[in-house]
Amino acid sequence: MSGPVYDGGVNANGEPSPLSSVVVGEALVDIVLQAADADAVVHPGGSPLNVAYGLARLGVPTTFRAQVGDDGYGRSIIRHLESAGVTFERASVQDAPTSTATAHVDAQGRAEYEFDIAWHLDRAELPAGTRMLHTGSIAAVLQPGASEIWRLFAETRASGGVLLSFDPNVRPSITPDVAVVRAQVEELAALAHVVKMSDEDAEWLYPGVDLETVLAQYLGAGSVLVGVTRGGEGCLLAADGIRVSLPARPVDVVDTIGAGDSFMSGMLYAIASLGLAPGILGGVIAEDEVVAIARTALESARITVSRAGANPPSRNELEDAAAA
Repeated sequence: MSGPVYDGGVNANGEPSPLSSVVVGEALVDIVLQAADADAVVHPGGSPLNVAYGLARLGVPTTFRAQVGDDGYGRSIIRHLESAGVTFERASVQDAPTSTATAHVDAQGRAEYEFDIAWHLDRAELPAGTRMLHTGSIAAVLQPGASEIWRLFAETRASGGVLLSFDPNVRPSITPDVAVVRAQVEELAALAHVVKMSDEDAEWLYPGVDLETVLAQYLGAGSVLVGVTRGGEGCLLAADGIRVSLPARPVDVVDTIGAGDSFMSGMLYAIASLGLAPGILGGVIAEDEVVAIARTALESARITVSRAGANPPSRNELEDAAAA
């Protein structure tokens, strides 16, 4: 399907408003090792980068603001983003190499990461017409860039009219102090309308605390829609007075790289394509709408794990899979 994705709002002329999204966060290359004696495979990566790429693949006009080096890895990242139609903007001018993440993939397709990353962000302003702003993972907690992200979210929430989303996607090997990270995550999540995390994120941030308590906490702090992914078991989405638990459809997993990011971009695409942004901005969402978002997000992740690397679906692929 071609044409823009709309968010349910109208412009000054009373016409439907196309969604324009901005994603801010880390960009890096995933150096993937399937086995100790295997050759490394390199993929552009980083959670915010994957979300930006996924949104653009789904037909959402997207600008991505990130730090990359003037090197081969950096140029490969920019080519990757532009291949999906993402507009790339440099977050800062730094004489530093592009960040890397070495992913060790086990026999079940699960990936564990080792990072070499730096994150700087000059003062950021949103382009005119921005309808959605997303961030997450390392960029949201690693200084000095994290403070600028918080400022941007705080000022945007106060101004209104832009849907804010956040995926903590915690990386303990980079930021191991759980108390510090928890405080940063909670502070930023309180500004976001939509928050998504994995069950592994929740367990690391709140060891021994049940998911219902975690969901209630985030909803009570200011978020309107909170989702938790549960790997092969599916997902749990919550809003005020609403709890939706859906299973994941069976799939032959190649690897799980980018699965959570595809779930996130699928969530945001569903919100846009179903015209739900105005309601969420107003703090209102219905149960059938939450179910529809969950189904789209799960299908987006399912397609991604069926192939190597962070390779999210196109809009046509997602719509065809959902109809099957």
